[in-house]
Amino acid sequence: MNRTRHLPFEAKLLPIQPARVAADGTFEGYASLFSVPDQGKDVVEPGAFHESLARRGLAGVKLLWQHDPAEPLGRWLSLAEDRRGLFVRGRLSLAVARAREIHALMRDGAIDGLSIGFRPEKARTEPRTGLRRLERVDLWEVSIVTFPMLPQARVSAVKTVLRPAAFA
Repeated sequence: MNRTRHLPFEAKLLPIQPARVAADGTFEGYASLFSVPDQGKDVVEPGAFHESLARRGLAGVKLLWQHDPAEPLGRWLSLAEDRRGLFVRGRLSLAVARAREIHALMRDGAIDGLSIGFRPEKARTEPRTGLRRLERVDLWEVSIVTFPMLPQARVSAVKTVLRPAAFA
């Protein structure tokens, strides 16, 4: 009997700053930080997303609400590892009712989290500390969520929308 080992799907939560969400729904920041333990005792190592991003591309990583595949909110404009972590830039699809609601909540400060959804491909647990070092992960999605897991990650900038003075 051939049994395939299925790895569990996991999610990690990160906060975003609501004031950093543009009027057009564009936002950016870190979805994951390298070498920083989260509240679940996981540490994402530098380079952990590299293979997954190359394999999946932008279209292969979804932008969801609360990790629900039935609740897409928009699309990612860029996903890239740098020295600090996984930097993301996305745009909410404001033609979608749920995305408009989330956009309003984010701008008001009621929703402030980002969360990665992934499958661990290579990880090791340190017996002394109990920390799980994620060396390679398969990134499936990044969600906007209510409760953050890694408080240090924040949206850092937004696309500005220029408007004529009469409409400001």
